[in-house]
Amino acid sequence: MSGESELRGRAARLARLFPAGPRRAARTPFVLLVVLLLGGGLIGLLVLNSALSEGSFKMDDLQKDTKSLTDEEQALQRDIDSYSAPDALQRRARELGMVPGGDPAFLAPDGTVKGVPSPAGMPSARDAPAAVPPPEVIGAGAPAAPAPGDTPTAATPTTDGR
Repeated sequence: MSGESELRGRAARLARLFPAGPRRAARTPFVLLVVLLLGGGLIGLLVLNSALSEGSFKMDDLQKDTKSLTDEEQALQRDIDSYSAPDALQRRARELGMVPGGDPAFLAPDGTVKGVPSPAGMPSARDAPAAVPPPEVIGAGAPAAPAPGDTPTAATPTTDGR
């Protein structure tokens, strides 16, 4: 029986180490954990909201840039279309002194000529452009070239040096 009393004494001493009554968890660590989780969540939401706002501003700026570049592209395309229109090409070719070509002739693989070629038509007086001196003449400060159909005079040197 002495062994049983010793166990009772030991159990009694261990029982004194634990609080009596129903067990209760300490509230302080739990409350601190909840506050930390809520605070971390709020800070996370704030950072996420700031990042989304920054992305929204960047997207707005990029959309403005895109609209500006699209407008510029459309303006350039209109310019290209106006320069490549047939009447604009014809006008520019006449300004450069080009004339419409005559009837073409074709060379067959066996070496025979198909068709009857004709020379390019000479521009009429109304179609002839005003004499445009080449860039070298303009830069040198020389007088303008004579108009087509003009005959060289004593003041205007000819191409063969006379």
